Amino acid sequence: METLEIEFTDVGENFLKARMPVTSRVHQPDGILHGGATAALAESVGSAAVFVLNKDPSIQVRGIEITANHLKSVKEGYVYATASPIHQGKTIQLWEIRVEDENTNLIAVCKLTTFKKRK
Repeated sequence: METLEIEFTDVGENFLKARMPVTSRVHQPDGILHGGATAALAESVGSAAVFVLNKDPSIQVRGIEITANHLKSVKEGYVYATASPIHQGKTIQLWEIRVEDENTNLIAVCKLTTFKKRK
């Protein structure tokens, strides 16, 4: 979280949102946002959403699969990731994380499968 400078910005009944600055720290060699940084943002927000939206501090959460479809490149500014549940089972949950730029252009669509259990 600190390395990528991810900050949570909003939470609602069924979503959690965060932002990450697009700087040389997260660029590919050609100067655009690295897909791995986008995936790290998505997994961070999706995993945190399990804790926040389940309202249960006694759970452990593990990401077990993530996919990312990168649709547009970004060179600077911020990207915003919004995690929303697709399926919230007792132990397995599926989350959609939409990553957009400051102008609400869709940058990536990610899906995160998580496993949760009691500590």
